[in-house]
This record gives sequence, structure tokens and C-alpha cells, in this order.
Amino acid sequence: MKRLIHFCIFGLLLLVLNCNSSPQPIDYGNDGCHFCKMTIVDKVHAAEIVTQKGKVYKFDATECMVSFMKEFDTTQIKLYLSNDYNTPEALIDATKATFLISENIPSPMGAYLSAFKTKDEAEKTLAKKGGRLYTWDQLLVKLKG
Repeated sequence: MKRLIHFCIFGLLLLVLNCNSSPQPIDYGNDGCHFCKMTIVDKVHAAEIVTQKGKVYKFDATECMVSFMKEFDTTQIKLYLSNDYNTPEALIDATKATFLISENIPSPMGAYLSAFKTKDEAEKTLAKKGGRLYTWDQLLVKLKG
């Protein structure tokens, strides 16, 4: 009986660990973009999707992540993440971010798209660099259109 209990506990532990739906660090210079296949090197514009089952898709730019979504069952996505412009390598919740499209800030795929953790940070950069601000939903409409 003890063996059965230990086996069940071990099985549950494995199940929980295998269903971990959390972000993974991007290995800049080694990881490839799941959409365009370029090596991810830009620490300011990278992005990541984590599915409900814990599978991670990495992208060299938020615009690649959005393009990937066109051919993916988005009901399976748990997290949409983009790098924070002001904190290179830091992934933030893209659905809560404010995005700036400014031709004065190049991004890897040429959309001039950057993500900011707060609207205030985005507005400060907008004042310096020009461009236009977007919420996540507005960005999806712009890029999918």
C-alpha cells in the first residue's frame, strides 16, 4: 500500500511539473524565432508565447509573435510576453503593455514596434522619439489588418 501511495504522489508531482506554464529565458544569440527562423539577438524587442500546456514559442520581435498568432489556436495561449523597451531582456505581459510604433526606434523585422510596461513610460519615449501609441488590442487590429 505504501508503494502505491508513493507511486501516486510521484505521478502527481511529475504531472504538476510537466504542466508548468511559465516563461523561459531567451538565450540571445542561440534561440531562433519560431516564426521567421532568425536568431534572436535583440534584447529589447524579443517576445514569447507560453501555451496552457507549458510549451514556449520564442520570437525575435513582437510583430513575429502577432504574425504567428494568425496560424495558431489562440485559445491554447496562456501568456503573451514582450521585452520591455526600458529593461532589456525583461519579459512583460504584452496584453497589459503599451506599444509604440516609431520610425526612430528600429525593431528586428522593420515594424518599428516597441513594448513598454506602463503607459507613462511609453508616453515619455513618444515625446522624445515620436510615433503612435497602441494598446494590445489596438496593435492586433493594426498588425492583422
